Amino acid sequence: MTETSRVLPVLEVKNLARRFGDRGAAGLKDVTFTIARGETLAVVGASGSGKTTLARLIMRLANPEAGSIQLHGRDITRLHGEALRRMRPQFQMVFQDALAAFNPRASVRRILEDPLRIHGLAEPKDFDASIDAILERVGLGTGFKQRLPLELSGGQRQRVAIARAILTKPDLIVLDEPVSALDVLVRAQILNLLLDLQDETGVAYLFISHDLAVVRAFADRMIVMDEGRIVENGTTEGVLAAPQAEATRVLIDAVPRLIR
Repeated sequence: MTETSRVLPVLEVKNLARRFGDRGAAGLKDVTFTIARGETLAVVGASGSGKTTLARLIMRLANPEAGSIQLHGRDITRLHGEALRRMRPQFQMVFQDALAAFNPRASVRRILEDPLRIHGLAEPKDFDASIDAILERVGLGTGFKQRLPLELSGGQRQRVAIARAILTKPDLIVLDEPVSALDVLVRAQILNLLLDLQDETGVAYLFISHDLAVVRAFADRMIVMDEGRIVENGTTEGVLAAPQAEATRVLIDAVPRLIR
């Protein structure tokens, strides 16, 4: 990636803050970072560190109390209603549990038709062609169109979730533990699919994970969160090779090791 492409980040988060509870417990405190086009930024941290809260704020599923979230320089925290809906195609999310994210009674075709219809991305007569093309791209094929989510394996459901996310041709995808529930072989297939899509489209990923081995293989940079704050920020290899924060060292030491 050239230095020029980093001048205008896809996502710029500035001084983001959010409190929870009657006592004002901080969910996020002064969180700041950027993600460039074609870049993957991993977010790691212990349970309760603020990773999920951060994802919800960026996706505008919750509102911050302070700070800004700029997508291509436009602060989406100031958008509401129709203005926010028009921006939605530019930032999408893939959830850890794809089954919970789908209507269990909707076929794969209906799941993929919804974003096309809601955002006016294709004429109704072109829905099937668009759906067929995206299913082929994620390695499923058109034979899956009439299946229900419960008729799919975990890996197949995640492929449908990825297909739904990329249908809108987003600039940013938030990946919330997208492979943690999959076996090792399927996990590698999904990660390779995501990397291929990134190479083709230049999409930026915010990758939330607790698996440091996956983060090492997948992410360009990483931030470590602890109690709602970013305590470490750098290249993935640099942070894992020479951790500076205690929270980072604890995460590294928690990786299981076999001792004979």
